Amino acid sequence: MNNSRPLWAQSDGTLLLDERHSEYENARNLLREIAELHKRPGVLHTYRLTSVSLWNAAAAGWKADEVVDQLASLCHQLPRAMEEEIFTQMNRYGQIRIYSTEIGLTLETDTEERMKALKAWKDIAAAFIGEPAGTIVSLIPEARGWIKRELAVRGYPVKDEAGFHRGQALDISLRAVSHSGRPIRLRDYQVDAVDALLGDETREGGSGVVVLPCGAGKTWVGMSAIARLKCETLILTPNGVSVSQWISELLENTTLTANEVGEYTGQAKNVRPITVATYQVLTYRRSKEESYPHLQLFVNRDWGLIIYDEVHLLPAPVFRITADIQATRRLGLTATLIREDGREGDAFALIGPKRYEIPWKTMEDNGWIAKADCTEVRIPLDPAAAILYNDASKRNRHRIAGENPRKAEVVKALLRRHTGSPTLVIGQYLDQLHQLASELSLPLITGKMPNLRRKQLFDRFNQGEIDVLLVSKVANFAVDLPDAAVAIQVSGCFGSRQEEAQRLGRILRPKVSGEGATFYSLVSEGTNEVEFSRNRGRFLLEQGYPYKVDLWNPMDSMPEGKVSP
Repeated sequence: MNNSRPLWAQSDGTLLLDERHSEYENARNLLREIAELHKRPGVLHTYRLTSVSLWNAAAAGWKADEVVDQLASLCHQLPRAMEEEIFTQMNRYGQIRIYSTEIGLTLETDTEERMKALKAWKDIAAAFIGEPAGTIVSLIPEARGWIKRELAVRGYPVKDEAGFHRGQALDISLRAVSHSGRPIRLRDYQVDAVDALLGDETREGGSGVVVLPCGAGKTWVGMSAIARLKCETLILTPNGVSVSQWISELLENTTLTANEVGEYTGQAKNVRPITVATYQVLTYRRSKEESYPHLQLFVNRDWGLIIYDEVHLLPAPVFRITADIQATRRLGLTATLIREDGREGDAFALIGPKRYEIPWKTMEDNGWIAKADCTEVRIPLDPAAAILYNDASKRNRHRIAGENPRKAEVVKALLRRHTGSPTLVIGQYLDQLHQLASELSLPLITGKMPNLRRKQLFDRFNQGEIDVLLVSKVANFAVDLPDAAVAIQVSGCFGSRQEEAQRLGRILRPKVSGEGATFYSLVSEGTNEVEFSRNRGRFLLEQGYPYKVDLWNPMDSMPEGKVSP
């Protein structure tokens, strides 16, 4: 290998980045824009160029020759096949366009040959009205979303310039001073995010995804977009706690009244000019044979904007209904574009391309999120658990490793180290969490706990009445705990990168004291949990959060300030 450059490229789209190189950060910043981090074995990090990553780069304004030139300057050698793939995928963005004319929805290709290729697909041609005239053909209006999704699956992203209807007008503004008397001023990046989404309100602008770290104020981006558009809006969120938080923020910081904001959940069905609903209630049905009755919420009011909070969690039925409402502006909010089900292409086609992203480390350097220290603590299996692990199936092994009884000793030691610091202990397995709650006499929040009781415990934590909370995966998303400074992850969902990012995000709000955040991931040494942990940390590594790995010795009591080497 030639050590003069940090990257080695392979013809299959794989890029290896050496973290020891002086140009590591420059290379990582480029790869963040154009590629996906695949794995990180040791000091060489493996990235892959994908069609969606290159389409997003093109939608963000990158040109193929710019990408090739920058890669060539950082790579030992850029394979011809990779260069050709970059040009092929990035140039495809814009080769097929959809726009509106006086006669209706129109699809246009860059060449007649491409139009002939589209017509050769019978299902695509079925959405045409009449025969193409050269590179132009009229489309069935209802096919706008469907055809974008189908062409994306076949490797052709559609540039949608058909515009949006305004929706029902709504008199709403951000307050100059919040209801409780706090001056309101958006951060620069929040203004930039809304500008990037709406642009100059040309036909191409108005729909897409904004990527910001947890704790960066994505809710403010949503509220600002609503205030800018001044239209009735449907907001979709992961859970009931998030619904309550959105409603609270809207009433605190905008001119909306309580009569103008409605909750649509399992507990209440109030449809108002601003309605906040959960994904769960929208995808509820009594049996697999029945339709989804609550999806009518998408069409029973003239929404001008739909906000998808934590858009990477969007369920398949919501994707399907979203294909039918492409004339409505859409805003996806997320800390990561990663979807564990691999449906990034659907999000690109139906919600829109990535419109704005700011690196987590940039946020940290500006003091907008707390500085974070991440440590993976490797713990030997308990002898009895080791016997069970060796005899178990591959899937059951993960749970046995996750519930390693020795993790309880480490949790106790870490809590002693961080006495007085607001701390979350987060886990996947309820039996493990109930055992910890019993041993430590600590409150536990799970999905079965009523929303009101959850909110009461979260409020007590925020007010400093409780120092430590045990939480299940219900705390992965949309939970506002601004003072949480320490997170101890005792178990997780296999190799989920998005879960790791969300759990770190729970402690990234900047602290009044100026102190940083500390994240521990407890991993059973010598088990498949180690490999899953490597996968989980990939996204955070890309954002500039390397883990240091410490080995715990069960004979050592882990005195304060020290994790045994």
